Amino acid sequence: MALLEICCYSMECARIAQQNGADRIELCAAPKEGGLTPSLGVLSTVRQQVTIPVHPIIRPRGGDFCYSAGEFAAMLEDVRQVREMGFPGLVIGVLDADGHVDLPRMQQIMQAAGPLAVTFHRAFDMCANPLKALNNLAELGVARVLTSGQKSDAAQGLSIILELIAHADVPIIMAGAGVRAANLQRFLDAGVREVHSSAGTTQPSPMRYRNPGLSMSADKQADEYSRYVVDGAAVAEMKGIIARHQAK
Repeated sequence: MALLEICCYSMECARIAQQNGADRIELCAAPKEGGLTPSLGVLSTVRQQVTIPVHPIIRPRGGDFCYSAGEFAAMLEDVRQVREMGFPGLVIGVLDADGHVDLPRMQQIMQAAGPLAVTFHRAFDMCANPLKALNNLAELGVARVLTSGQKSDAAQGLSIILELIAHADVPIIMAGAGVRAANLQRFLDAGVREVHSSAGTTQPSPMRYRNPGLSMSADKQADEYSRYVVDGAAVAEMKGIIARHQAK
């Protein structure tokens, strides 16, 4: 059966994903940045209360994936922390300035991660040569690659995703970015083994008092009285589609 991974940005989202059939969770902070390293408090509470596999992302900032020495040192410390807390895997990615997998740094990450299953995230979609990058990651022992097929969403990049799957059995190629119930069947029919979805929606803030003339965000258009949550019904619908596909 295909595996469904849900991207979660809070303890509450992780519980909703689990309750509605998610097989695995990618745990992040900062949805508007595309996912950053969760806080120690979030890591700790999720580790205690969620029983399905949880893979935290290790990403110190938004933007590109070419990191300073200080940023990389912090990433290694986060990898060690996640390992010590007993998580079964993590999600990470490091590139060099030329758009290639940064092999020396990824080797350090793999050593720090030890037995953890490492997913190389969508930094892969910023690589200059995806097949070369895939070969590099296979040699490193990376467990899976999350990719949209180097396109803005995985549906557009499906042909490249299938090329990557045909290229090698390892790492596992997990399709992500824009995967939802409406197009999930297309990925299943194509033979994609793992899919990644945010299954997200926005929820209004419970605050009754609001100050519309003040923003805490650098983005002046940001709505600070709404929040990102996982839509449990969407997770359950996707899980149902996978189950019916498997039963055929």
